[in-house]
Amino acid sequence: MKATKPDTLAGWGRVATARQTLLRPNDRNLPLAAIDHGTLLPYGLGRSYGDVALNDGGHALLTRGLDRFIAFDASNGLLQAEAGVTLDEVLEIVVPRGWFPAVTPGTRFVTLGGALANDVHGKNHHVAGCFSAHVTRFELLRSDGERRLCLPDDPWFQASAGGLGLTGLITWLEIRLQRVDNPWVTVETTKFGNLDEYFELDQASAAKWPYTVAWIDCAARGPALGRGIYLAGKHAPPETSPPAFRRSRLDVPCMPPFSLVNTPVLRAFNFLYYRLPRRRQGSSHYEPFFYPLDHVRNWNRIYGPRGFHQYQFVVPHDGARAALGEVLARVAASGQGSFLAVLKTFGNLRSPAMLSFPRPGVTLALDFPNRGAATKSLFATLDGIVRQAGGALYPAKDACMRGDDFRRAYPAWESFQSYVDPCFSSDFWRRVSQRE
Repeated sequence: MKATKPDTLAGWGRVATARQTLLRPNDRNLPLAAIDHGTLLPYGLGRSYGDVALNDGGHALLTRGLDRFIAFDASNGLLQAEAGVTLDEVLEIVVPRGWFPAVTPGTRFVTLGGALANDVHGKNHHVAGCFSAHVTRFELLRSDGERRLCLPDDPWFQASAGGLGLTGLITWLEIRLQRVDNPWVTVETTKFGNLDEYFELDQASAAKWPYTVAWIDCAARGPALGRGIYLAGKHAPPETSPPAFRRSRLDVPCMPPFSLVNTPVLRAFNFLYYRLPRRRQGSSHYEPFFYPLDHVRNWNRIYGPRGFHQYQFVVPHDGARAALGEVLARVAASGQGSFLAVLKTFGNLRSPAMLSFPRPGVTLALDFPNRGAATKSLFATLDGIVRQAGGALYPAKDACMRGDDFRRAYPAWESFQSYVDPCFSSDFWRRVSQRE
């Protein structure tokens, strides 16, 4: 494993960047390269939005070189693959054979190791929990050469799942898939006029539909505050036969000199998107349902050279209505609304991971063009609302979280520290683990 000259890596939002020496492991059986100075951190496809995968001044382990499938039992859906294999590559192999990931995030362009390190969740958290709940074992390679086979009841499993790449390098993992009959999803679409209608609709739908998610109009105010569109889905029965699916090849080929996402555009988009005519029920290929943004490559470029932030939080069920209403009111008043606003309800299935983000409650994810001090001022206000409600921010999306907010929301962080590899670190971890 040879080191290259330092290069600049970025989070998906392109607000956080880091200058790092690049290391390219391509053999899971080899030890990590000895380094004279600096620290290590795995880096997959760079889809974490903020600085959780960045390690300024250190070394980046580019895990895409670990891209081999090891074994797949098509009779029981057990898949073993190296950590650099992408979810997209998994789908290409398993869906034609009648299988699908038990939990998938909102993009298929993530590595399996990254999905485990962030303990990602999907639209079906209320019935399936987090990604780690469907990992049966994995190997952890430490900087001193030690190799650990981690099983779900092992504290090393619980620290490394959701461990943000800090406990060592995950070299391979084994996941259990779910059976499907075809690549189609039965979808029901419902408009709701405000947050109260959302909670009523969600409560009625969660028992019938394994996949639920809502888009929120962040520009709406007054009685329409929190209006949006609710999507519920389930894997389609065998007899489903929609028209042939063609994968989109749209691309944002270059970065514009300024953000294409501004207040007039946001308001017009939200106004029109809410009013688009839609079929109440129908069938969809799994790609546009699970990965709606993936059909536009490099979509993060539309925010221009200053990039964007994603702000995602979860608040407990008690007080969720009030907290969400206040957040949306503050966002609408700021003029910094988001056209990508995703609202979901988490179930009561607890993750085995020490630092896992999902917990019983309601989560909202918002994208904001980076406007410097104005955006950080808005975040400080939103942080206060989340803090008051007893909520938490999502490390995989974060670039601004205060250390005291992290330590409050993730009380297992002190226990987790004993599992951190002494040669591994990140910009995020240094920011949130050190007391002011």
